[in-house]
Amino acid sequence: MDNDRVIVRKAVLSDCKYAAMITAEMEASAKARGTGISKRSVSAIMKKIREGKAVIALTVNKIWVGFSYIESWSNGAFVSNSGMIVNPTFRGQGIASRIKRRIFQLSREKYPEAKLFSITSGLAIMRMNSKLGFLPVTFNEITKDPEFWKGCKSCVNFNILQKKGCRNCLCTAMLYTPPAVQKEEEKEGLLSTAGAY
Repeated sequence: MDNDRVIVRKAVLSDCKYAAMITAEMEASAKARGTGISKRSVSAIMKKIREGKAVIALTVNKIWVGFSYIESWSNGAFVSNSGMIVNPTFRGQGIASRIKRRIFQLSREKYPEAKLFSITSGLAIMRMNSKLGFLPVTFNEITKDPEFWKGCKSCVNFNILQKKGCRNCLCTAMLYTPPAVQKEEEKEGLLSTAGAY
């Protein structure tokens, strides 16, 4: 199908009808790749859609193409871009990149001062993140919120994460720091250094 016949937009209430399809493909895709992915419930996907925290891709004929959502952590200081999935029929057409750009934009709109992070074991997601300004970081640089790490329980690699005390795993953590926040952190770093002399 032609890429320009796919619309990538913020999900709306009527898109809840795709939630079961989305969760089924997330699980099937994780099994096929043999990689870890946190399992999502249909109700959790519907909740993200209702909250205005999801992006969906559909054909002009309303065929489901892809999905992603955002979640906030640590009282909104951190936001994760999560649950990226593309219908296998539409893979290899640049849809994932379009969804990633739109979920990034939605994250910045809803949480302009939050640090955005993503943990993934997929090279394609790492490349997309890099193009948006995400940098690889240690797990210490992302949220410490225990609720975030609970989401990893359904991942096949959860025992590794637990053994490492949530400090690292097989996934790579990537972080985007908004320019204003980065400047403020640099300023604070300079001030604390200046005060040490």
